[in-house]
Amino acid sequence: MKRRTRGGTIRAAVITGVSLLSISLIGVGARGAPESPPTEQQLADYIAAGRTVADSGSAGSGSSCNSGSGTGSGNGSGDCLGGSGSSSGLSGGYASDTVGHGPSMTSWLAAFGYGLANGDAAPPGSNDWNCEPTPEHPRPVVLLHGTWMNAYNGFAYMGQPIKDAGYCTFTMNYGRSNVIEGGGLGSVLPGVMGTGYIQDSAKQTAQFVDRVLAATGASEVDIIAHSQGGSMANWYTKYEGGAAKVNKLITYGATHHGTTLVGIGALGRAINNFGIDILGFIEIFVGHAGIQQTVGSDFINKLNENGDTVPGVDYTVVGTRYDEITTPHELTFLTPGPGSTVRNVVLQDGCEQDLSDHLTIMYSPRALSIALRALDPAANHQLECTFNPWLIGGGGKL
Repeated sequence: MKRRTRGGTIRAAVITGVSLLSISLIGVGARGAPESPPTEQQLADYIAAGRTVADSGSAGSGSSCNSGSGTGSGNGSGDCLGGSGSSSGLSGGYASDTVGHGPSMTSWLAAFGYGLANGDAAPPGSNDWNCEPTPEHPRPVVLLHGTWMNAYNGFAYMGQPIKDAGYCTFTMNYGRSNVIEGGGLGSVLPGVMGTGYIQDSAKQTAQFVDRVLAATGASEVDIIAHSQGGSMANWYTKYEGGAAKVNKLITYGATHHGTTLVGIGALGRAINNFGIDILGFIEIFVGHAGIQQTVGSDFINKLNENGDTVPGVDYTVVGTRYDEITTPHELTFLTPGPGSTVRNVVLQDGCEQDLSDHLTIMYSPRALSIALRALDPAANHQLECTFNPWLIGGGGKL
């Protein structure tokens, strides 16, 4: 029985692979060496004065998102908390089920391309709605993708091995918003999802988890989440009843405390503090969810106002030193509160040859082994340590 009390990635506007590469190079340098990041306290001090100034947009704190809160639904509402300068687009969006399965992939770049053309595909190993949890693995695993990603290209590498380890795995596409609904210009690309208000995506996740529990007969799920998926899942546990339904939360590059986006987000917040709505302009391109994940946003402040964690949840939080999106990477880590357990893991600790960045971390053998160990520590899963190419990803090889 449950013993709990009550208690989502900003991705750069990656319109082309060239723009992604240029942002990545800023973050890690031509030789792949990470820059020395500012501390979280320095960032907090930097944005503390007047960080809610210039909240001139329709998506300010307390407004209604009126977007789809359920899988396949277009109705519902949520507290947008868009943050300072959130002003572009109307509200709206929905979640959807996957259709069919895509192939297993070891390269993030290849999987991303396939996912753009096949946005509704499920990653291999997922969404067998007849799967019955075993006594050894009684909790189904819910996989949550990040911003500008989808269920397939988020888990095309990890999906099948987790299934093969004996878990019932499930996933969906959340935060589907078009340009009019505030998804940003990137949402015109097929397969780009996770752009709607994060609170609405958390409501969509709540309904999806309930479906998974009903289908499997389980009382709890474990969640593996990438980037925005992590902060969104954290919101779900705090504000949408998820604390009573989540046993383990395993995140990779999650924007738990926001991101400076190699300084771009912090600069935008500083400009907003002077009364110029620059973040509202940027939001036109990156979408609601992107702006919500910048440091000092109303969403990030609300997410952590009562502490990083909720009682009863077991957290494994993985960051990479070569993360060019969630920057500095230390912002992903959590401080445990009463009744919770937190393991903060730097991917390169003990494995310097793993060069995974924000995107290819989901295609890293070491990252996969960390997830399997977190799901079942008693199984004594050995942590892998292999070279994993930066930006391209290759499941441990070129």
